[in-house]
Amino acid sequence: MAGLIKREDIDEVRQRTDIKEVIDGYVTLKGAGLGTYKGLCPFHDERSPSFTVRPQVGRYHCFGCGEDGDVIAFVQKQDHTSFQEAVEKLAARIGYELRYEDGGTGPNREEVGKRQRLLDAHKIADEFFRAQLLTPGAAEGRSFLHGRGFDRAAAEQFGVGYAPQGWDALLKHLRGRGFTDQELKLTGMFSEGNRGIYDRFRGRLIWPIRDIAGDTIGFGARKLYEDDQGPKYLNTPETTLYKKSQVLYGIDLAKRNIAKDRQLVVVEGYTDVMACHLAGIPTAVATCGTAFGTEHIKIARRLLSDDGTGGEVIFTFDGDAAGQKAALRAFEEDQRFTAQTYVAVEPTGADPCDLRQTKGDAAVRDLINTRRPLFEFAIRATLKRHNLDTVEGRVAALRESAPVVAQIRDAGIRPAYARELAGWLGMSVEDVSRAVGVAMKRSAAGPPAAPGGGPAPGAPTSAPTPQAGGPGVAAGPASGAVPSYHRPDPRDPVASMERQALEVALQEPSLLGGGIWERFSAARFVTPAFQVVHDAMRASGSGLIGDPVRWVEQVMHEVPEPLRPLVSELAVVPLPASTEEAVQKYCKDILSRLFELQITRVKADKMGQLQRLDPAADPEDFQRLNRELMMLEMERRALRSDA
Repeated sequence: MAGLIKREDIDEVRQRTDIKEVIDGYVTLKGAGLGTYKGLCPFHDERSPSFTVRPQVGRYHCFGCGEDGDVIAFVQKQDHTSFQEAVEKLAARIGYELRYEDGGTGPNREEVGKRQRLLDAHKIADEFFRAQLLTPGAAEGRSFLHGRGFDRAAAEQFGVGYAPQGWDALLKHLRGRGFTDQELKLTGMFSEGNRGIYDRFRGRLIWPIRDIAGDTIGFGARKLYEDDQGPKYLNTPETTLYKKSQVLYGIDLAKRNIAKDRQLVVVEGYTDVMACHLAGIPTAVATCGTAFGTEHIKIARRLLSDDGTGGEVIFTFDGDAAGQKAALRAFEEDQRFTAQTYVAVEPTGADPCDLRQTKGDAAVRDLINTRRPLFEFAIRATLKRHNLDTVEGRVAALRESAPVVAQIRDAGIRPAYARELAGWLGMSVEDVSRAVGVAMKRSAAGPPAAPGGGPAPGAPTSAPTPQAGGPGVAAGPASGAVPSYHRPDPRDPVASMERQALEVALQEPSLLGGGIWERFSAARFVTPAFQVVHDAMRASGSGLIGDPVRWVEQVMHEVPEPLRPLVSELAVVPLPASTEEAVQKYCKDILSRLFELQITRVKADKMGQLQRLDPAADPEDFQRLNRELMMLEMERRALRSDA
């Protein structure tokens, strides 16, 4: 059995890995100052970006929920792996060969973590299915694709494959690659009968379903033959990897364009995703056998950087009753977005794939471009359920549609739709506006919050922002874990200055070189939590100040566990400067202020001693203190002059 990874190799992997590049695969990051990036936190639901990444020190910190760590911790939490598996994954990413304490080369195939084994099996199955699409036995599958307007290049782009008609083609293939039946049962690719396991997908077209990082985690299979007694579409069942409520087909291909164009198009099937991408709508994704729900919204919002500044989500539905029902279900989740939500329904009921076949790529683009606000669609759908030719029907329609208008977030648009509704109902604008106002009051105490006006669903309500939290201990849950360290008054100029000095020392440790280190380590901090962090820096020594990543890591190791979130926060908070030159000037100014404060404190002590002396009785001490005070004042003036 392989031993532990050598410590120096762990440090090397951490040092060589670009944390921003890794996190970019999961979170849309935007510049937030020199060398700092921000995005929506992947660990809790939020409306405004508070997840901060500082590549220079190799760390991330969320000022909303308090989650923090280095690149290894991020991969552990996002991919649900052990520490060792995360290091191995990152090492493979950069092509670094790890060494182990027992001299081995890492765990063998049987010792790979369960998740990685499942991913390996899916990757091999994905390759197998794609290869099978080119065989003579897959003629029916190729004919189906051709009939839908997809050529070989399109099939390759989306990884479409074919499952042979036999009972054990894939089973034999994976057994031959070293997988045990017990492992294969966990993949969801096999069913079990009296004689053991057999292929779940047989004689079907196969679409690989991938997570946001691009790993295949399941499959969708389309029926091809009349004698197939199964459903038209058959998906992987729920497994350790595959949770349909958290999966969006095509997200791996669409994520970059979603973030760039601030647009997400939700369609209903695999071929619809293909048709949209090929027609020039590369932001299309589809759910996998379930409605677009809360977990999907979390993925969408993070990619859209859904921070209230724009972005749109467009749902496409069939024009039939089921499509209308799906659209209204989507509207129920509308308040979870701060992006604008729309619906695009083709008048004839054609889906994007059919539309592309019959009218070409331009028709698909036109469908998306002629989208309507989702709330307008919801209002009209509500009105259709009532007989508007009767007074009773109109009153009932008003009662049901007024809450829909009340949910419109844009205060400028809401009155306009109240007037529209009045026209559709044949009622006075005053009556409709009054009904909308009543509906708004009833919902005022409910969970939906205005953009930027409150926490997103599921977000901690007690976690302060960095500004509100002030210096002292980390914001969020971590604050409750450090009762012995009181949070100082953020208006206290001394505490504020001490915090800034620690931010500089953690983020730009190279400035502590030479004689600066001696002065910094001799400084005294009056804020208890900051003094503990300063003590940890002194204990870490000056040997690592040329290596910001290892420097922060060592300081984290030296502080008590409850204060580690504070160190993480100090290490990533953006410094108030937009150029490298400005950063250097700011940092030097802050250190000068710290040293000047120390001089001021020493001067105050000596002035007290001087006042207590009798010059006649202690002339030598009196003269010595005066000389020392003069030297301190000269030193203080020199610092101010340099600054």
